[in-house]
Amino acid sequence: MKKNIFSLLMVLCAGNCVAADLENGYEINETCAGCHGEFAQGGNAGEYPRLAGLPEKYIIEQLKLFQVHGRKNIPMDPYTKKRELSDTDAIDVAAFLSRTQLINKLPPIDDANFDAYERLEMTRKLVNIARIDGDYEQGRKIYQIECVNCHGKNGLGKKNVPMLAGQYTTYLKRQIDKFVNGERFHDNEPVSESIFKDFSSAEIDNMLAYLTILDD
Repeated sequence: MKKNIFSLLMVLCAGNCVAADLENGYEINETCAGCHGEFAQGGNAGEYPRLAGLPEKYIIEQLKLFQVHGRKNIPMDPYTKKRELSDTDAIDVAAFLSRTQLINKLPPIDDANFDAYERLEMTRKLVNIARIDGDYEQGRKIYQIECVNCHGKNGLGKKNVPMLAGQYTTYLKRQIDKFVNGERFHDNEPVSESIFKDFSSAEIDNMLAYLTILDD
């Protein structure tokens, strides 16, 4: 099974994984899985964010920020120390995580070719963010003004910009609070957290509510 995973990932790489050792990335992810899940799906209602499918460059950047305490996170500290996570290891695990694919819905059951084990495996890779109540139209407008240029029309992110659709709402809210409080820099720029200060808590909640319908 492990061999099949690597074969699939190499196909998904489409020639862009020359510098990365995906098998090493797989092994490193076994440590990450203790909190972030076997398939990097995150967990504990967003206490641990989804890592699967995040851009490779973004993952590397965040690991480096943890390493130099540019982004403070006590649980991550022991795993990102230089002696525990080399530059090569960061590249390898980022490549693996960025190519780990999850699904947001199960396909219809085909009674003629139903495979219970295959269905169970798909269920384990299922992440669909629960809708939360809010003014979706207001949330959409805020997203279009502040977020769409970097995070994309459907919230799926870009090369070094994380996805917002498919990420846990509680995690996103926690990060916004950190941006506002200056505990973390949006875009890694000290002045960038001010974009959230222009909106009320209700408006931010409406934007988050809008994000919960993007992965339906």
